[in-house]
Amino acid sequence: MEKITNYINGEYCEPLSGMWIDNYNPSVGEVYGKIANSNEADVKKAYKAAKAAFPQWSNTTIEERSRILLRIASLIEENLDKLAHAEAEDNGKPLSLAKAVDIPRASSNFRFFGNAITQFSSEAHESVGLNTMNFTLRQPIGVVGCISPWNLPLYLFTWKVAPAIAAGNTVVAKPSEVTPKTAFLLGEILTEAGLPKGVLNIVHGTGPSAGQAIVAHPNIKAISFTGGTKTGEHIARTAAPMFKKLSLELGGKNPNLIFADCDYETMLEVTVRSSFANQGQICLCGSRIFVERPIYEKFKTHFVARVKDLKVGNPFDAETRIGALVSKPHMEKVQSYIKIATEEGGKILYGGNEVTVEGSEKGYYLQPTVIEVYDDQCRVNQEEIFGPVVTLMPFDTEEEALSMANSVPYGLSSTLWTSNIDRTMRVSRKLEAGIVWVNTWLNRDLRTPFGGVKASGVGREGGFEALRFFTEPKNVCIKYDAQTL
Repeated sequence: MEKITNYINGEYCEPLSGMWIDNYNPSVGEVYGKIANSNEADVKKAYKAAKAAFPQWSNTTIEERSRILLRIASLIEENLDKLAHAEAEDNGKPLSLAKAVDIPRASSNFRFFGNAITQFSSEAHESVGLNTMNFTLRQPIGVVGCISPWNLPLYLFTWKVAPAIAAGNTVVAKPSEVTPKTAFLLGEILTEAGLPKGVLNIVHGTGPSAGQAIVAHPNIKAISFTGGTKTGEHIARTAAPMFKKLSLELGGKNPNLIFADCDYETMLEVTVRSSFANQGQICLCGSRIFVERPIYEKFKTHFVARVKDLKVGNPFDAETRIGALVSKPHMEKVQSYIKIATEEGGKILYGGNEVTVEGSEKGYYLQPTVIEVYDDQCRVNQEEIFGPVVTLMPFDTEEEALSMANSVPYGLSSTLWTSNIDRTMRVSRKLEAGIVWVNTWLNRDLRTPFGGVKASGVGREGGFEALRFFTEPKNVCIKYDAQTL
């Protein structure tokens, strides 16, 4: 049975407690491996390695850091098939999606920050008349903690660790215990790329054990976390009294506003994808669909027909578009919301049932589900479900659409479909979200800031925003003699 071990100080090692967690393959519903059940002792060991590596790594030239990150990016590309297979097996997502999106994006994260660090600059301010020159140093923080989620495992793990080490920090990182395999395999790549020992340490285990130990460690100076809002609240309560830097990318309940003047066919195609990509297990999925009334009935008919055509099946079947949900408890959570929707008066237009897949009868498969609701304050419109479930509602005016879009506690992303440039500018400004996509979805330029408002988080990732987070600015003021010789 396969063992997922920690990667500390450049070497794979078993948990100090000797304890393990079952690792499930969600597509067949069976245990296929064991995961290190790390605790505070393992985190202390990882911190010690990271602390020892920091002086040398933080003084490594930018060119050398860049070279190593670019080498990691290339090795991820070279191992595309192996990593994609591991991601599909561990997560339940279609292999085609892992090959096309997850693993290429993980490579892009290292490549982007490997290049970005060579262009990252600070500022200088000359005070004429006062004879002073101020310049800003951007220095690495020290040992930082990175905690990533299960929905886009290697994609989001690398999104955090790449800028952290690019900026000269050393890292103690924890991937989700639900999907640890690709982070485990990354250790081999780090070694082959020549990353010095201790720069990136990967500790596996649960949030309450390993994750809490990272957050509570008194000398881990910054925490970058992606995950649920409740967990983010707990992390903030723990870290804030210790004055740690925090970047929290949390939940979403994203609106999709569709106006009658949109490019209808393009909108329909993209909306199916934005609703159900990765089984709806992406924090950016448009789970609340609001449609202008003149095209509402037409959209409802066409959308449900397209959703019915999505094949639910084993991730390794080339025809599969909807794979397995990540775990049995998560599938049960999603099913509970479908039940709540009917209790609240919602109408299931399609889906809601488990799917039995031949040869994978114990897997966690669920039909993509479309629910018509009549009150934007109902629970399925207010609470994050994080599964293949979307709601539909009509609207009559721009003001009504904005009111419903902004009526949730979250504010991560939103999607707007219209051909009216004036409406685009008005609505984009008024949407309470960190990201607004107009006539597109999940179109990401890695230079742009990524993150949300309200209960969707604190801080921004991406581009120079990430490098700023993982460095501390220090102002140096020099007074000089301005007299001429």
